[in-house]
Amino acid sequence: MSRNPVVENVVPDQRYPRQVLETFALELMHAVGVDDAQAETLTDNLLWNDAAGRANHGVERLEILLQRVHAGLIQCPAPIRFQRLGPSAAHLDAGHGFGQHAGRLGIDHAIEMADEAGLAGITVNASNFFGTGAYFVARAVDAGMIGLAFSNSFPKVAAHDGLRPILGTNRLAFGAPLGRDRRLLVDMSTAALAGSTLRTYQTEAKAMPAGLAIDETGAPVTDPAQASSSTLLPAAGAKGFGLGLMVELLAGVLTGAGMSSGVGSLYKDFDRKADNGHFFLVIDIARFMPADIWQERAEWLAHEVLSSATAGDVRLPGDRLEQSLEDSLVNGIPLSPKIVASLTRTSKEYGLSPPVVLSD
Repeated sequence: MSRNPVVENVVPDQRYPRQVLETFALELMHAVGVDDAQAETLTDNLLWNDAAGRANHGVERLEILLQRVHAGLIQCPAPIRFQRLGPSAAHLDAGHGFGQHAGRLGIDHAIEMADEAGLAGITVNASNFFGTGAYFVARAVDAGMIGLAFSNSFPKVAAHDGLRPILGTNRLAFGAPLGRDRRLLVDMSTAALAGSTLRTYQTEAKAMPAGLAIDETGAPVTDPAQASSSTLLPAAGAKGFGLGLMVELLAGVLTGAGMSSGVGSLYKDFDRKADNGHFFLVIDIARFMPADIWQERAEWLAHEVLSSATAGDVRLPGDRLEQSLEDSLVNGIPLSPKIVASLTRTSKEYGLSPPVVLSD
């Protein structure tokens, strides 16, 4: 006699209208003392990530970000200073405000300058964690330009063949228009494992594959309980280390921001400001070739890539993100029960009641 398998009760994500989440996030930030400009940018950034399927960079981060505001480690308002260094170069001192706000200002200044000069590079220092690079380069793509974004972070990653943390997970992103209504959006950590993914392993108590992290002797770490004291490995060995070092040079050394151990941890360091650095580069395609020629060539390349499959489907970077954005627009933004609990807990901590849609 066969037995029915035991099926765990998994609570599904709940869908929420964007406007409801916007109103809630803004009310919560204002209660903590976040100024209007940064609150609006942060809300747009976090909800874009939730809608794009990047929940680990969405409103889940509000709890820790507002803790750092409350501790005086993220300035509100931030004394931001923009300095034009030449026709295609500029520097932004973010005044230790939100990294998401500094990133938006940086990429938008770069887009404006690239429209004038053909391309523009902007360095940013005195900033904080900025989330995904895709959010920023997508703004350049929507302006018909190519965008690159780099950001360093506190050291969690070993050098190739090294044992101790020396670089951050150092994110890089690249975006370009691929013709009619299609965007290429590459967004990646230069570590074998992103910090947000590491926290997922820890939260869910899932075993980690070998080759992602090591202990102080260089032995592989697969137990998520040991992950906090482990060192991440660079992606693809020496190649990932080279990319991580490139990001550190552009986002750390060139910007005047913190470097390596000079960058503070979002979650662990409450005795100092983070001082993350970012670097943005925007290229105006029209200065190099007519827009219709770019579109024709880019569409041909995209077709060649997509038609190369012999088994399964080939996707272009950003395709799944775009599908999530479209789905969220129609059906609402998905939030897991864990994120809803975090938002409810945070709102109560600051004397607010969560909106009915976030309650049981």
